[in-house]
Amino acid sequence: MVEWITSDGLTDYEEALAFMDARVAGIIDGTAKECIWLLEHPPLYTAGTSAKRSDLVDADRFPVYDARRGGQYTYHGPGQRIAYVMLDVGKRGHDVRKFVQDLESWVIATLDTFNVKGEIRAGRVGVWVERPDKPHTADGTQAEDKIAALGIRLRKWVSFHGLSINVEPDLSHFDGIVPCGIRDHGVTSLVDLGLPVTMDDLDVALKTTFGTVFQT
Repeated sequence: MVEWITSDGLTDYEEALAFMDARVAGIIDGTAKECIWLLEHPPLYTAGTSAKRSDLVDADRFPVYDARRGGQYTYHGPGQRIAYVMLDVGKRGHDVRKFVQDLESWVIATLDTFNVKGEIRAGRVGVWVERPDKPHTADGTQAEDKIAALGIRLRKWVSFHGLSINVEPDLSHFDGIVPCGIRDHGVTSLVDLGLPVTMDDLDVALKTTFGTVFQT
């Protein structure tokens, strides 16, 4: 069975990295259960293995951490639910691409419980929502905003890091980076979309939909 942990308050980023390292080691050697850890961080930026220095617009705004996960620059902060996912990908088919697709499907199913249509886009990591209430982009296409980010790392087929969903973060905090290297689209949240969703509401939805995508 997968263990669920929910932390109150704001969790230090380095503390989170240390916890994940220890739990992943335990899953690998068979002494610990798989784990989903739900938490919030204080305001910070993380750099993935593909991060470009030019995408760090304001390096002095918040602490910047080397995340050692895939992806580029990401913001984490209060009002954003982090789900760190420590799962045995080996026993789920040894298929990294499918595992990432399953994470995306989990986010999309979770958003659907709030009648939000989350979508994925080729060449753009994460989950997106169309914004017909906003002007079209410069090339005439529908405006879209990112509502969830994903980035994982594997160690001996066990995952860590995971995903983040914007519930009610300060969206101006994303201005210090080019989120995930994408300049042509914005960032949104459930509350920004006009939905009075709380962190507890989202947690219930995450737990409810998890079993529809992953074997527990």
